Amino acid sequence: MAFHNLKGGVGKTAAASNIAALAAEEGIPTLLWDLDPQGAVSWYFGNTGASARVPKAGRLVKGKTPIGKTIVPTGIDNLDLIPADVSFRNIDLQLEKHGDNKTLADWLEPLGEDYGLVVLDCPPSLSRLAEQVFRVSDRVLVPLVPTWLSLNSWHQMQEFIADKKLDSSRFHPFWTMADRRKNLHRQLLQSPPQELTGLMPGYIPYASDVERMGEKRQPVHWFAPRSTAALSYRLLWRGLSKGKRSLKL
Repeated sequence: MAFHNLKGGVGKTAAASNIAALAAEEGIPTLLWDLDPQGAVSWYFGNTGASARVPKAGRLVKGKTPIGKTIVPTGIDNLDLIPADVSFRNIDLQLEKHGDNKTLADWLEPLGEDYGLVVLDCPPSLSRLAEQVFRVSDRVLVPLVPTWLSLNSWHQMQEFIADKKLDSSRFHPFWTMADRRKNLHRQLLQSPPQELTGLMPGYIPYASDVERMGEKRQPVHWFAPRSTAALSYRLLWRGLSKGKRSLKL
């Protein structure tokens, strides 16, 4: 399962982190891979990416480091992490030089022996890495703020999907950072555009509790279990877990 958006700052990483934690707490052995060199997921779970166990992108692409050596515990039962690595800012160049279209699939294949779910938090770009993520993921979750600019990023992604002949049924947008005090947000929540096929039910609110994840370095439901944000992530996970057979859990 991948979380991706062409735009940054839309709550993608928060969603990936909370969904991975909720899956783990249901007893699903889960691996969260921080593919974004900014390392926000790694920060949430107390790992800044400075660990000596994290390989450089080139070594991973060349096959010089097995994927298993990059995995670290998060302190949450059933949840492990592959921390961010700043060298992944050049991952497209490494894939161009050393990789092929099966590289990410090859990395993920041995993980199936130990994990029922792998969650990929992706950098905000439409790149060679993004294309590989889209090809190997059973589902790609796309957070959208209820604005026209955010919808434009969805249209750009759809063009990329069509150009690369990808399976569009794997892509599922969901509303995030929704503020019902704003007229446009209310309008789009109540009457979503028809082109948002596969839209997940509900929405993630614009809430200070989500921002506090950076302070607490924990999933929302740990420090604010009764908050609207925590409930919203639970509802999103419930909608995703209903299709767990298609996710091969």
